[in-house]
Amino acid sequence: RKLNKHVKFIRDIVREVCGMAPYERRCVELLRISKDKRALKFCKKRLGTHIRGKRKREEMVGVIQQMRKAQAAAHK
Repeated sequence: RKLNKHVKFIRDIVREVCGMAPYERRCVELLRISKDKRALKFCKKRLGTHIRGKRKREEMVGVIQQMRKAQAAAHK
């Protein structure tokens, strides 16, 4: 399903204000050291299903990319 613009906007604000949950931070750490499969298993265990785990892992990959992009912009 396509994410509604308003829903995406609200979720982005919530993510900015609240930050990440502890399990999301751990997932990001696993992805940073290129343990993608372990990150999927971890997310799957926390979220209950394989599909939800895959979706969360992809979301965390996007978060890492945004952080790197912001860091690169700050250095310029």
